[in-house]
Amino acid sequence: MFLLKKTFFTLIFFLHLFYSFSQNKKVLIHSHNDYLQDVPFWTAYANGLNSIEADIFLVNDTLKIAHTKEEITANNNLEVLYLNPLKDALKNNIGSIDQLQLLLDVKSEPISTLNKIISVVEKYPIITHNKNIKIVISGRRPESNSYKNYPDYIWFDHQDLDTKLSPENWKKVAMVSTSFNDFSVWGGKGRLTHDDYKRVDSIIKIGKKFKKPFRFWGTPDSKTAWRTFIDLGVDVINTDQPNKCSSYIGKLAKNRKTIQNKSEIYKPNFSIDQRRKKIENIILLIGDGNGLSQISAATLANNGELTLTQLKSIGFIKTQAADDFTTDSAAAGTAIATGIKTNNRAIGTDVNGKAIKNIAEVLFDKGYKTGVITTDEITGATPAAFYAHQTDRSMVDEIANDLTKSKLHFFAGGGASIFEESSLLNKFKLLPLNEVKSTTSSRVGVFFSEHEVPSIIDGRKNLLSEATVAGINFLSKDKKPFFLMVEGAQIDSFGHHNNTEGIVTETIDFDTAITEAIKFADYNKETLVIITADHETSGFSVSSGDIDTHTIEGDFITYDHTATMVPVFAYGPYSQEFQGVYENNELFSKILKVVNK
Repeated sequence: MFLLKKTFFTLIFFLHLFYSFSQNKKVLIHSHNDYLQDVPFWTAYANGLNSIEADIFLVNDTLKIAHTKEEITANNNLEVLYLNPLKDALKNNIGSIDQLQLLLDVKSEPISTLNKIISVVEKYPIITHNKNIKIVISGRRPESNSYKNYPDYIWFDHQDLDTKLSPENWKKVAMVSTSFNDFSVWGGKGRLTHDDYKRVDSIIKIGKKFKKPFRFWGTPDSKTAWRTFIDLGVDVINTDQPNKCSSYIGKLAKNRKTIQNKSEIYKPNFSIDQRRKKIENIILLIGDGNGLSQISAATLANNGELTLTQLKSIGFIKTQAADDFTTDSAAAGTAIATGIKTNNRAIGTDVNGKAIKNIAEVLFDKGYKTGVITTDEITGATPAAFYAHQTDRSMVDEIANDLTKSKLHFFAGGGASIFEESSLLNKFKLLPLNEVKSTTSSRVGVFFSEHEVPSIIDGRKNLLSEATVAGINFLSKDKKPFFLMVEGAQIDSFGHHNNTEGIVTETIDFDTAITEAIKFADYNKETLVIITADHETSGFSVSSGDIDTHTIEGDFITYDHTATMVPVFAYGPYSQEFQGVYENNELFSKILKVVNK
């Protein structure tokens, strides 16, 4: 049975593609009491752990693996559970061993047990001759002044911080260990108390003076604990959860980021907010994939506030599609734009494939000028829902053709290469963004890029807020009412990639566009601003961070969309109408209701 399990797990190991071997090699992950795992050795090895522990007894000239004598079984010995599997891994080039220590916690008489360990291990030259592998003796050890007398492949776990060794014996010390419980009773939830933190930090500093890897044993075993010990400078992280610990530490550098961009906060004057006054202009801003945790992370990374968080009229929308519990951007964008829930992938069409009039078209018929801005390609699902009518979002050429026939007065986004310039020129004057302000053309298009629009991380800078200003100015210059949809598209993109930095930087950038819309609403008091999302992406959560250093640690439950509700913020006349909890398609009727008052 064990051999079958071993073979199975070896196959699983290949599927891991040695993920954890990419982690920061300054941190060793130690599989505590590894022999208690369902599959000893292979579980830890397959997950890239570089320190593996086994308790060992010398019984009748055999090295048995167990925590107590009562738990000893016939087959659980050092060779079966550890030396043979390690030999197989090396012989068959399974994995890439940069550093690995097999820690043997000796439970029986130390001298005779260690002598037996040496005699057994020497039968495995493929192990003893590998400079990246250490056999580390812990638990009951010989006198420390005799360490130097043992073979090169034998090392020791030094556990007495008050004992000083000679230089020759220090060379044989693989790491320095001590009990965590001697300094704190922290269980790994919340945080260390200030007093415990000082005690733990001070003992780590003492241990680090030995210039050897430092380890606590008896530690709490949680994500919070692993992160805390890494931050404190512990070199060897104890765990009984090899897969979870390896995965968490391997992703920590990606999931925890210090955010560089910022949104300058604008404080609205609220002079017309929630007032029953005439509405002429609607600015609808959609953060694609922008759930409450995304907003929370951006807020915390931006010194604790955004322009968005100044607003008072707040609600939530349910995002389900007509045919699916979890929506995509096409169905969600269509629901918002048309007031009709539809199937996933549909753009501006109902569940039967029939075209539905969208809000830009409805308001155009009422004399409004209309526009769409996005950091996606202009044919992307969300912007397309405000001008196109196709049964599937993949029908890019047909969607592009719909843009050339649309009633929009202004668009800005990526994807110029999708279009034949001549067809667009029949409808729009194509201009760089900085020339929009001075144009006398009645319909204008702006392309940010030939293909995808760069992200903030890749140097997009203030393009979205600048485009928002340009779009507002263009649509409002002849004093006609206007409707403008602005999409922060790449919050979703980075959610799909489980990229904390991308999510937070894009959400902060989205807030800079919100700022420009709120500023205009304070200037033009007949303007209603609505901010929402089409759906949430990735099940993003904010697990830790630091407001002062703008650091956020995120975590994820999926690479896809989720069905969680998303918030709605509103500012301006009748903004209170958007409070409460309702379906996403109700935004359409709410907008028309307040426009017609």
